[in-house]
Amino acid sequence: MLIRPFQHTDDETEQVVALWEACGLTRPWNDPRKDIARKMTVQPELFLVGEQDSRVVATAMAGYDGHRGWVYYVAVDPRLQGGGHGARLMAEVERLLVELGCPKMIVQVRPTNERAVGFYERIGFEPNEALEFAKRLIPDD
Repeated sequence: MLIRPFQHTDDETEQVVALWEACGLTRPWNDPRKDIARKMTVQPELFLVGEQDSRVVATAMAGYDGHRGWVYYVAVDPRLQGGGHGARLMAEVERLLVELGCPKMIVQVRPTNERAVGFYERIGFEPNEALEFAKRLIPDD
């Protein structure tokens, strides 16, 4: 798998959205195409894809705010999960964040996603004892 920055083309956008849908990452209140377009305006070099046979098979969207690194939309094609692609992708995200001086990175996982919880624990993440609050500022509808 080749790891590289996302290329903001219509074809690659549709491949990424299809992957996110296959992995159960999309939600009705978040337009994934708008999430991609927004990311292209802020640290686009931290939106990585894994490519295999000219197809997007993995993604990770990261950001660094000067205090913490955040990682979203971590996805690996369900047919390829368990083959090390996710670990390789996250290692590259980690490398890029360390290069920027980031002391800690955080990934959000739904508690019901037991497979993802196990994955993050295997690659060295620990539960973060913090309660998350959210407020929608711009609706995607």
